[in-house]
Amino acid sequence: MIREVAEETGCDVVVERLLGVDSRVIPAAERRLPGLPEHQNVGIFYQVRITGGQLRPEPNGDTAESVWTPMPDVARHRRSSLVDIGLDLAQTAPATGHVAPVPVGGLIQH
Repeated sequence: MIREVAEETGCDVVVERLLGVDSRVIPAAERRLPGLPEHQNVGIFYQVRITGGQLRPEPNGDTAESVWTPMPDVARHRRSSLVDIGLDLAQTAPATGHVAPVPVGGLIQH
């Protein structure tokens, strides 16, 4: 996870704690491209502290731009449901390490 963060963001981090694990199935009808089978997504969420580096997009990756967004502004942006799951885990710290399913649609997508 530490290597992935550095590779994808340019930031160096240390793990402070495991926030939780999310597992959900995205039905075939909700996939972006028609004809794809259902997809199981497993997300592991950590709380980290940035210790160095410089925020930047992933070189030769899928990220076109990297920016810091104030927490209250996140809801105004189009985003993956994983963002809302991570925020919910960070804010509630449930003992089970799981949160309720996040409905998709509007600005939230799979």
